Amino acid sequence: MRTIITLDGPGGVGKGTVAKLLAEKYNLQHLDSGAVYRLCALHLQDCLLFDASELEQVAEVFKMKFEFKNGKFFSAGVEIPEERLRSEFTAQAASQIAVKPKIRAALLQWQRNYGGEENLVADGRDMGTVVFPDAQLKFFLDADAKIRAKRRFEQLKKQGENVSLAALEREISERDKRDRNRETAPLKPAADAIVIDTTDLSVNAVLDKVVERCQVFFN
Repeated sequence: MRTIITLDGPGGVGKGTVAKLLAEKYNLQHLDSGAVYRLCALHLQDCLLFDASELEQVAEVFKMKFEFKNGKFFSAGVEIPEERLRSEFTAQAASQIAVKPKIRAALLQWQRNYGGEENLVADGRDMGTVVFPDAQLKFFLDADAKIRAKRRFEQLKKQGENVSLAALEREISERDKRDRNRETAPLKPAADAIVIDTTDLSVNAVLDKVVERCQVFFN
């Protein structure tokens, strides 16, 4: 049986970076569920399909086309530029479609099957509560919203985006509200999750805390 580790939390807590480093350290498959929803949002935009009645069908088609190879994302065999995938516009679009139950239901089994029988680390909003409720090890990362907005601001600046810190704070607050209050798979720690506040911690400090718990499975 494969070992599954989940890292959940709101945007800007560092879960994606920590998951990537953990995957490299232990040679794990890495499911970046946020990227899946971002790609789905891009797919909807490119197809000019936003009607709620079409979302389930579009998601079903999309999940058959999504690929992640050698650190690069593909949809229908076409590589998606990292700057487009990680833009704030795409992040907002993904957050808006992620509240739709039909989208989440259509992508659920695909995510569960990701990586086959290989050991896996999955990061997202509901990895430990819904997608992998039986994961052997679950973490929930959190941080002050202002700190998360500042981290996102610095990240987007490096990508060349012209963004406002105040606007990012508002958007993160709105995204948090959507994620925590949605009817399907709301953002919350799993009952057995290890909660880590990353507000005053570096990425390496957070990674050390996670690795300390993982050693029993991989050492």
